[in-house]
Amino acid sequence: MKRTLALFLVLSLTFSFRAKADEGMWLLPLIEKLNIGKMTELGFKLSAEDIYSLNKASIKDAIVIFGGGCTGEIVSSQGLILTNHHCGYGQIQSHSTVEHDYLKDGFWAMTKEQELPNKGLSVTFLVSIEDVTSQMLANVKPGMSEAERTAALTEARGAIEKKASEGNNYRASVSSFYGGNYFYLLIYERYLDVRLVGAPPSSIGKFGSDTDNWEWPRHTGDFSVFRVYSGPDGKPAPYAKENVPLKPRHHLPVSIKERNKGDFAMILGYPGRTNRYMTSYEVNEQLQIVHPVRIKVRGLKQDVWMNDMKADPKVNIQYSAKYFGSSNYWKYSIGQKAGLERLNVKAKKEEIEKQYNTWVTANPDRKAKYGEALNMIKTGIEGRAEYYNALQYLNECLQGCELLNMSGAANMLISALKSGEAQKITDASLNVKNSAVAFFKDYNASTDKKSMKAMLAIYRADVPAKFHPDFYANIVDKKYKGSIDRFVDDMFAKSVFTSEEKLYAFLGKPVLKPLENDLVTLTAASIMKTLGEVSKGSFSFDSQLTSGRRLWIAALMEMAPEKTLYPDANSTMRLTYGTVQDYEPRDGVTYKYYTTLQGVVDKYKPGDYEFDLPKKLLDLNAKKEFGRYGSSKGYMPVCFLTTNDITGGNSGSPVMNDRGELIGLAFDGNWEAMSGDIAYETNLQRTIVVDIRYVLWTMEVFAGAKHLVDEMTIVQ
Repeated sequence: MKRTLALFLVLSLTFSFRAKADEGMWLLPLIEKLNIGKMTELGFKLSAEDIYSLNKASIKDAIVIFGGGCTGEIVSSQGLILTNHHCGYGQIQSHSTVEHDYLKDGFWAMTKEQELPNKGLSVTFLVSIEDVTSQMLANVKPGMSEAERTAALTEARGAIEKKASEGNNYRASVSSFYGGNYFYLLIYERYLDVRLVGAPPSSIGKFGSDTDNWEWPRHTGDFSVFRVYSGPDGKPAPYAKENVPLKPRHHLPVSIKERNKGDFAMILGYPGRTNRYMTSYEVNEQLQIVHPVRIKVRGLKQDVWMNDMKADPKVNIQYSAKYFGSSNYWKYSIGQKAGLERLNVKAKKEEIEKQYNTWVTANPDRKAKYGEALNMIKTGIEGRAEYYNALQYLNECLQGCELLNMSGAANMLISALKSGEAQKITDASLNVKNSAVAFFKDYNASTDKKSMKAMLAIYRADVPAKFHPDFYANIVDKKYKGSIDRFVDDMFAKSVFTSEEKLYAFLGKPVLKPLENDLVTLTAASIMKTLGEVSKGSFSFDSQLTSGRRLWIAALMEMAPEKTLYPDANSTMRLTYGTVQDYEPRDGVTYKYYTTLQGVVDKYKPGDYEFDLPKKLLDLNAKKEFGRYGSSKGYMPVCFLTTNDITGGNSGSPVMNDRGELIGLAFDGNWEAMSGDIAYETNLQRTIVVDIRYVLWTMEVFAGAKHLVDEMTIVQ
């Protein structure tokens, strides 16, 4: 009886299985076996094969990995893609100039000829998923060291991926699940010609910016529009004028029907990373190292950037994507740290571990198999602590020292100059110049100088001296009497890398010695040397951690064989399902499940960086010109909430109704459940969604891009 009670406690604390929970990021091939019953109970009208099928077109064929870290969906037979505005932000920014500021004013291609190509942007379709666990583990033997196990897995992975990609243009990837206890082969098809079609102005697409990020109520029209092109034969091809819009296997119909509380909601997307099976030791590492370092360093860097962005429109364009890329997870860390502390997650994990130890020691076989799992994790986390702290500072501070990024290309030129071979020198000089073109487009030396001073100072003050790169002692102390400000001023005054003019003049007749002695070259080399040493120290504990985590998760699965546990997110396609719902964040407060255009206007602050609005939007709202997209209840919908389980990477994911029709785009989570990537919060966890009706209203009524809406299959 006691053992049964203990096991129940473990499960309830770890996985929060409650009647109203919609927790879970589920693998598509297992939907029929594991999920379709619950989905049907919630109102789902389709079959599992309508979602994922190898034999016919299905919903998964309309879902793409957008770029490297977001999700998108195909919404027309001509390859039209919707994703979030913040997912397309880098592309919008790259096409913006002071004269044509698409971030500020928005952009709409009125013909396909006006659509803008994006170098390096791709979209990737999932073709199939297959369980290959038995093949991967065929040569993994008991008693192997972690290095031997890794070598066996690497060999097996290579063979499986090679076989799967032979004779086709697919990309094969074997990913591990459940801490490396299971493996699946994922087959992908990647398209390389993706063009920008439309984006609202940032006053709509990023309305609320930092203040509203991760918060509800939300009023952001977080969407952008792209199109994927193929070669004339329908196959993936690099950008070319003769390419044609892709004819997809499936595109999502778009529903503008009324949205009501309790409606079924389903999301397919590519969640990046969760750590739901994290131990108390790992939670403590997040609380003591990861979040404090990120919050402090990024906060300082972002203050420098923002001050210059507000002062100069050109700098604002140059640094917008950098700033928002940094600030998103800066605020995430603030929220997750507060959530972990408020919900006492570390103590809850410790209780799980206490019950787990009771379960393990009750059986000799279990003790022999799993008895060291927690101790391995504990020893690994505690052993790497000082290295891991220094590594966080190195990585965070380096992001605020942009000029040092030019050292990579410079090193190639140094090698060429040492060789004395004319062709190598010419090629390396051209490589530096090509790197410089992209670098200087989004670079302001004055801003970087201020940021670098702050970053080098905070690293020296916060990190133990034994982890200081030697340029501090050998250059800053000896030549500049310890003054980081003087050191950085001299670097920016003398380095050949601080402007295009100086660099191009140097490249006209490059000389080895000045390049080797350039303060950028010397500083970057010193930092990279330390980064390598610190990384090696931290990584020396990885084998122990990997083994411990694999055993820990395997034990949790064995403890409750009747429960099918979903694997942590790992950037592979997952299904989540839930309902449209409001929530109660604290005593006496209820948040309703939707926001309106009037709510947008109520937040309006003329000229404000975050809450300004276009006059046309204000006028349309005043006249209630909502077209066919207004609610029957008299308002223009903007955003709504669901109980779906998502995380970073799900940005841009389609939110679908009970018939697989698009009703919105997922773009955020809520502040009260920021601990959710580590500990799912059943009562509070919500997905914030931009209503598809607001997306279409912005396209058609606000922007006059009705031709794009006409491409879609609209369900009324």
